[in-house]
Amino acid sequence: MSRKTFLAPLMILLVLALASGSAMAQKTRIFQFGTTNVNLSSGFLDALQTLNVTPGVIGPTELLGTQVNFPIIGGAIDIDTALGNIEHSGGLTLSAGHTVLGIQNFTIDTTGKTPVITGLAVLNGAVVGRIALFDLVLPSNFKLPIHLYYGSVLYLPWVTVNLNAGAATTLNQIFGTSAFKGGIGIGTATVEALTSKE
Repeated sequence: MSRKTFLAPLMILLVLALASGSAMAQKTRIFQFGTTNVNLSSGFLDALQTLNVTPGVIGPTELLGTQVNFPIIGGAIDIDTALGNIEHSGGLTLSAGHTVLGIQNFTIDTTGKTPVITGLAVLNGAVVGRIALFDLVLPSNFKLPIHLYYGSVLYLPWVTVNLNAGAATTLNQIFGTSAFKGGIGIGTATVEALTSKE
């Protein structure tokens, strides 16, 4: 077999592999910017008031009435599988007396068995670590592959946000109560973000 005869099929395989890799790469979109808005439930806000826990925000997050927003600053998602991360700036504070818990730099993580929101926990100015805070339930009409409006806009409303069981245990320890339970409804989220185009 000549050198040319040997190299020809090898080059074909290489071109096919590169083409396949390029197609795979196009499935992943990078988040440019956007916002995740959460409409906080009255039940959650009433529970905080009963416990004398006051909610606040970490800029640039804003709390307007019952709605809180978190700017999207990065991340990536596979539109075929919905696996990925959405990173945010800002955050929330929960205060009671001299105890102040900050939860910030939220990440929507869809790479596990169920989608969750993790956040960096800071207690009285000291970093505790990144913990799972909220469990997410996607709307019943969610389908794969993810539909991007205008080819690059992700719009996902009606995402249910529930308190994670581990986070509930942590909150009970911090605020000296047993009122926080895993599964408590926090609110409903809407994700709106611009992604990279193909």
